[in-house]
Amino acid sequence: MEVAKLTIIGGGNLGSAIAAGIIDKGLVKPSQLTITRRRIKLLSNFADQGVVVTDNNLLATKDADVVFLAVKPYQIEEVIDEITPALTKETIVISLATGVSSEQIEKYCGMSLPIFRAMPNTAIEIGESMTCVSSHNATQKQEETVIALFEQMGQALIVPEELMAASTVLAACGIAFAMRFIRAATQGGIEIGFGSKLALQIAAQTVKGAADLLIQKGNHPEDEIDKVTTPRGVTISGLNEMEHQGFSSSLIKGLLTSFNKIENSKK
Repeated sequence: MEVAKLTIIGGGNLGSAIAAGIIDKGLVKPSQLTITRRRIKLLSNFADQGVVVTDNNLLATKDADVVFLAVKPYQIEEVIDEITPALTKETIVISLATGVSSEQIEKYCGMSLPIFRAMPNTAIEIGESMTCVSSHNATQKQEETVIALFEQMGQALIVPEELMAASTVLAACGIAFAMRFIRAATQGGIEIGFGSKLALQIAAQTVKGAADLLIQKGNHPEDEIDKVTTPRGVTISGLNEMEHQGFSSSLIKGLLTSFNKIENSKK
């Protein structure tokens, strides 16, 4: 499926990150991309690149093949009500709103159309997102189009819709959790003698290398950990102390807390 016009409703942090990734990868020409925001002055950097920027959601949606809804969950119903006159049964709608089901979106639209829920993370801006996608009322070709779109900006996969809340926590919240680990490692590096910039460079590249090892080799993390833990060694001593201080359990509890907040918001 060829995308002649792609619209992003909501040019905030995530919407802008997606737009930057789309432009960087050349998925569509800047003139084929439309972004909306109430304060369009904040989109001037995109306008300078030839992207169509507007505060008119209905106009932005007209004739669009793909429409991203990059707005807050509480804004979804209002935004869909606004753009529905421009939607057709062939318009691919991709919602990035946490906790709003495809059935709810379909109800707001008042028609049956291909609806996707997607949860990328902010690394989409540099083409390194992990994006989980669920599909509703879509053909295989439409699913392939959406996955191909996100795969140009990282890795993407289809998951059952009931796993979208979990996907949000593990992938989208997860990037913040990973950043917090890097920050803590940087602070520790300063404690043992490095300057802050050098400590950050070492910590960030070390985490990147660890992730690439797992992705490229397909090993379990413990397999790689075993390679650097020797009897009476410094690595195992540090790992054991971290576990005594609750490293793994606190991370797991953090994931569960974020997940439960999403689940509770549905009630």
